[in-house]
Amino acid sequence: MAPRNEVEDVWTYPRPPALQRTPKYVFFPSPHTRVLRLRVIWIATDGAETVLADTTEGYRVLETTHPPTYYLPPGALKVSLQKTSKSSFCEWKGQASYHTLQPPLSTIPIQNRIWSYPAPTGSFSPIKDHLSFYASTGIDKKKLGGEWVCFVDDERVGLQEGDFYGGWVTSNLKGRMKGGPGTWGW
Repeated sequence: MAPRNEVEDVWTYPRPPALQRTPKYVFFPSPHTRVLRLRVIWIATDGAETVLADTTEGYRVLETTHPPTYYLPPGALKVSLQKTSKSSFCEWKGQASYHTLQPPLSTIPIQNRIWSYPAPTGSFSPIKDHLSFYASTGIDKKKLGGEWVCFVDDERVGLQEGDFYGGWVTSNLKGRMKGGPGTWGW
């Protein structure tokens, strides 16, 4: 596993995809381990912040040409979700379920921007019921009254291009990523 400051080329990620615990790094000569922290924070238009999810016990899925997709355990969630009727199928992970979140002090629910696998296939069984968030709500923050932002450690992540995949783009990634125009046939 590469330390967070080492570059990862998305073109070297495997296909079929691999599931990996979020990395833990030991720094020498200091006798401590630093654990990768994943957070999703709601930031209201007035600047007030509410933690939606926070964990050091996540997973990431690595797939060729994709930024990592992070999965947070159900216990990381600090708010309640409602399951929606939407589902999708991944040839590697199985059937996904989608969820609605009602943001703090907003009258508009955020639908189908969080998903999970209630019965994932074989090698992905560790992420059963873990939650993955798109890096944005997909709704204008003025209309919504705020936005959620996702973090890997203290770095605010960028969006994977397009609106189908939910990878989190961090500054240590390189290589053209799937999701935008002209990349669907990869």
